[in-house]
Amino acid sequence: MRVVRYAEADLPAGPARQVAELEAAAWPGAEPGHDPALAPRALLLLTADGTVAASLALLFKEIRLAGRTYRAAGLSAVVTRSTLRGRGCGARLVAAARAELAADPAVDLALFSCDRPLAPFYEAAGFPVLPGTVLVGGTPGQPLATDAPGFDKVVVAAFFTDEPARDRAAFTGARVPLYPGNTDRLW
Repeated sequence: MRVVRYAEADLPAGPARQVAELEAAAWPGAEPGHDPALAPRALLLLTADGTVAASLALLFKEIRLAGRTYRAAGLSAVVTRSTLRGRGCGARLVAAARAELAADPAVDLALFSCDRPLAPFYEAAGFPVLPGTVLVGGTPGQPLATDAPGFDKVVVAAFFTDEPARDRAAFTGARVPLYPGNTDRLW
């Protein structure tokens, strides 16, 4: 298997169709694709015959917190083909995403939310939980927070700055104004 990367707008038709099918099976009724303002990139894990085994999207935006502006990335729509689950495909792809973000000088941190039961999966890939942190998504006029009633979310992050301990402390226990818009309300 191999990992391939595309700007979402440049994703070839065959893999794009497979990603849409995987996402529709995982999240019925959700609209495919991401807000172009978030510069979405698709990461795919392909089998030898070109089948999409797993996919995810990387989304990007600046976040202002604690008097600083951070260049943030988030993982979104992480999904593995149901017939290949339990074989490490998702773990391999998430680890590749972390490595790609860590090597990108335009990214200060990776920050996203996940369902609480998935936290150990993301922690194993190098995204520790930020205790007490809440992401506030949506828009300032229509916010959607990870601590909203009915959500059981945690926030995970990896810091790639010169002072990761300082920056982790700034984000720990904070309400982070993510505001990615109405398409990707929480990434």
